[in-house]
Amino acid sequence: MSVYRFKSRETGDLVMLEQHGKRLLEILSKDPSGPGVVMHQQMPAAIQAIRDAITLEEADQKKQLEEAAARGDVPPDFDQVSLRMRSAPFIEMLQRCEQAGVDIVWGV
Repeated sequence: MSVYRFKSRETGDLVMLEQHGKRLLEILSKDPSGPGVVMHQQMPAAIQAIRDAITLEEADQKKQLEEAAARGDVPPDFDQVSLRMRSAPFIEMLQRCEQAGVDIVWGV
């Protein structure tokens, strides 16, 4: 089982399963295939990108539920752990690192 380990000098390591870490990196327009960095100057935009993705996901799920109800279909199943919940520790890490002026790295 592959994982992403996000590291900073301000926080403890944050470990995510590959599929979830990869999704967050893609939301941030970062290459998930190798090592990388989110510089502290990029963190406000990174936080906003994740929040925007959460809003889009929740709106899409609401639309799918409404459409299924209108057709009388069984509601679709969604991942039990939403992007909002899964990304909360990463957003907290970004916020703390931004305040401390330190970067986050992975794959190193």
